[in-house]
Amino acid sequence: MWSCIIAFFFFSVSLCHPTLIYKRESNASDLISFNASLPNVTIFAMGGTIAGSAASNAETADYKAGAVGIQTLVEAVPDIKNVSNVRGIQVTSVGSENLTPANVLNLTQLVINEVAKDDVHGIVVTHGTDSLEETAMFLDLTVNTTKPIVVVGAMRPSTAISADGPMNLLNAVAVAASDRSVGRGTMILLNDRIGSAFYTTKTNGNTLDTFKSYEAGFLGMIVDQRPHFYYSPATPTAKVQFDIRNTTVLPQVDILYGYQGLNPTLAKAAVNSGAKGLVLAGMGAASWTDPGNDVIDGLIRNQSIPVVYSHRTMDGFSDYSYNGIPAYFHNPQKARYMLMLAINAGYSIQNITDMFHLEY
Repeated sequence: MWSCIIAFFFFSVSLCHPTLIYKRESNASDLISFNASLPNVTIFAMGGTIAGSAASNAETADYKAGAVGIQTLVEAVPDIKNVSNVRGIQVTSVGSENLTPANVLNLTQLVINEVAKDDVHGIVVTHGTDSLEETAMFLDLTVNTTKPIVVVGAMRPSTAISADGPMNLLNAVAVAASDRSVGRGTMILLNDRIGSAFYTTKTNGNTLDTFKSYEAGFLGMIVDQRPHFYYSPATPTAKVQFDIRNTTVLPQVDILYGYQGLNPTLAKAAVNSGAKGLVLAGMGAASWTDPGNDVIDGLIRNQSIPVVYSHRTMDGFSDYSYNGIPAYFHNPQKARYMLMLAINAGYSIQNITDMFHLEY
């Protein structure tokens, strides 16, 4: 009899305190707070400047990236609890220049598992800005969901005067928690601007307004933690989805930079060191030197190496490719992950050419 009374008591308490239910079902010991009327957002932390720490609050260049844990970051923005129930998961704690495809693959598989949960409305990834667009592009190509995924960073460390990270994080959670964000793919959010991961790139190494999408434009902006989108949800032209749920290692793809008198043998050296594909950051609209093209042509014909011709300029359109594959609007770093995923999926060179092809 007493066992029945005790069981009834704990059942009643769990009904009155939904936090206990949510924590038990989600195993969310790191859940900050719970409000049954708010959506649930999971934050995956990768490190970066947004989690950086410096000796002085006036220091914005000399700091340790990834020094602050996700729980501390969230607790520093108490207004988050008015927007969403958040759960923080620390994945890595490094500057994004030190991230590898293996790190990104691991993150992606975690995100895929998380968006499969019915009680998760959206995902936020905190990330260093140096390679943020690469991770965002990879997520956009591999996480097949309509749930919002927002990749966010900062240009000033968390210890700096007027650090931009807290507001960026709050805005990112607001976007991930909004029903208006559904069906828009992976997004990049900094400085109150919302951009598509497919098109947005870092344009300046220092300023707060560095992430831009000059040709395609922004998707929207944030005002008082409310996202305002300029368009209805749409899929970028020529976007392809890849399944990496069973992938353990990604193929090596290298980027070669174009310049006057470039060393044409570097392409052979990259392949000899294990590259299964190459992306060229060509001059202008993807031009490469004549001696360089001769070497590339040999790699394509004799070793079936897929070579994508992109551009070293920040933006532009390139349909030039000699005997390789034109990248069209894709910059080298985005084209690299597209090529890497295509090779991993077993695409032929013709399949890869078709994937990049853009009607115009």
